[in-house]
Amino acid sequence: MMASLRGRLYAGLAAIILLTGLAAGGTTFRWAYHEAIELQDAVLLQIGALAVNHRIQTGPVMEHGIDTEARVIIEELGQSPPDVSASVPRLPDELPDGLQVVERGNGSWRILVHTRPDGSRVAVSQSTDYRDEIAHDIALRSVLPLAALIPCLMLLVGVVIRYSFRPVSRLAAQLDAKETDHLANLPAEGMPNELLPFIASINRLLERIGAMFEQQRRFIADAAHELRTPVTALSLQAENLDRIELPQDGHDRVAALKAGIRRTAHLLEQLLALAKYETARTPQAPRTSFDNIAKAVVADFMPRAQARAIDLGFEHIDHVSVDIDGTALAVLVRNLVDNALCHTPDGARVDVALFRDRNHAILRIEDSGPGIPEAELIRVFEPFYRGNWSTGDGTGLGLSIVRRIAETFGGSVVLENIVAPNRGGLRVKLRIPVSRIGEPTLS
Repeated sequence: MMASLRGRLYAGLAAIILLTGLAAGGTTFRWAYHEAIELQDAVLLQIGALAVNHRIQTGPVMEHGIDTEARVIIEELGQSPPDVSASVPRLPDELPDGLQVVERGNGSWRILVHTRPDGSRVAVSQSTDYRDEIAHDIALRSVLPLAALIPCLMLLVGVVIRYSFRPVSRLAAQLDAKETDHLANLPAEGMPNELLPFIASINRLLERIGAMFEQQRRFIADAAHELRTPVTALSLQAENLDRIELPQDGHDRVAALKAGIRRTAHLLEQLLALAKYETARTPQAPRTSFDNIAKAVVADFMPRAQARAIDLGFEHIDHVSVDIDGTALAVLVRNLVDNALCHTPDGARVDVALFRDRNHAILRIEDSGPGIPEAELIRVFEPFYRGNWSTGDGTGLGLSIVRRIAETFGGSVVLENIVAPNRGGLRVKLRIPVSRIGEPTLS
């Protein structure tokens, strides 16, 4: 069953055009055929009138100039016509006057018989095979323009349908281009009247979804904020337990408790960052030194990298400034470096590069981990998504926060697997527009 409205409309109109064209073509063919036969009968009548008045008789058949099949034979009944060959026997004398079809020799002939006032009779005849061939050709030529018009009409109908459905295609493209945090109403200006109720329904749906997202943001932010205080208190109590003399089993349990509290605190910080940067971009952001922030973040992760014998460092670094506040930029870089370290095995390396490419600052981070399956390279940006390949104690929010911050400030982030003979892993490319000139630099 055809699901496309455009396809069904085109198929219906094409069928109507085709059936109408066939009916019109058949009618035109029959009309033109009969008109050609009547025209040839009129020619026979005119020749017959000349033969009656002037006693014209056809002579021997010419070898050149006139096709034998096209000849018109004029003969006096009761006499042997000099041009009638053995294959065309003489006509019987008792033929009635008028137009008639008579079998003569190997075919049929259209014959006009007329009696003069003196009683003599004359016959004018022509082969019906030739007459039918001429009539068929004339009728076919009259149908050919219509046959050529049908495919042109079908093509024109396809173009008109495509043009008519262009607003629907634009509407679909606008819906596909919308991000979950940019749920502005669809424009109704310039849209066909038939689409206005549909657009109004979609806009109401977008408003409800936007309200739901805003409620979700507030809930995440409020819940994370309220949980920070008890988590901090638990962390302090766990630290106090370290000062008490406990058996080794007790110290192991306290260590596990502290690790769980750290993971919970990290999750809360990530939730707060996600809720903060899901809001719209601030009108003006301070000019920040990207390279200074990147150096500070990498320096913070150095002890962790050295503890695991991971070679963490810069391949290349340029002085680049961007219009992002330092806190957001630090969160962005920290999440990327932390993600790379989490998926890099001990003794491997993580390479960081920062350089300028025209109007963008490019932060590139390459790890030595297992990479990400190609089918999941897009899904990893979803909040809390962690594939089966993922290791460590991550929250599944880091890359989602990175993309949110990058898009908030007009940037983008791309993931790709490293395919090299002597190295694998994941390559992250972060693009951020460089700073506008003439603003103070903050680091």
